[in-house]
Amino acid sequence: MTTWRPHPHIRVVAIGLHWRDERLLAAEVRDDAGRIKGVRPLGGEIEFGESWRAALLREFNEELGIDVTITSAPLMLENIFVHEGSTGHEVMFIAEVAFPDGAFAGRDRIDFREDNGEEIVARWFDLAELDVDGGPSLYPTGLKDLLLRPARQFV
Repeated sequence: MTTWRPHPHIRVVAIGLHWRDERLLAAEVRDDAGRIKGVRPLGGEIEFGESWRAALLREFNEELGIDVTITSAPLMLENIFVHEGSTGHEVMFIAEVAFPDGAFAGRDRIDFREDNGEEIVARWFDLAELDVDGGPSLYPTGLKDLLLRPARQFV
């Protein structure tokens, strides 16, 4: 198992919100003991000279091997967090994405590898099961409240 720590600088990232039957696709976030502590929508760091849109498309292609369509304007969020005692800081572009017709149909989970070889499991989660006692947290913190706004309007 890979031990992950936040980068010691501000990262700019793009993450995509994909919905299936009102359930959000998110990857498991594990603590050092391997227990699921939360989940986070898929995406990743924006490279120098790359737009958030290009980064989001690239990340889904690299991680899942599919070409998604961005279907909303971005929500911007600053995320300052602590993971296993280390502080992380991100500026996030968050947008809804659509999968190609039939992509991952009939599958409850998607397994893939990050560039560093880490094995990732992503599943669709009901927002009502996240950020509650006994359930995993939705990262970044505060995202659930933003998603529960009427019509998930990001403009």
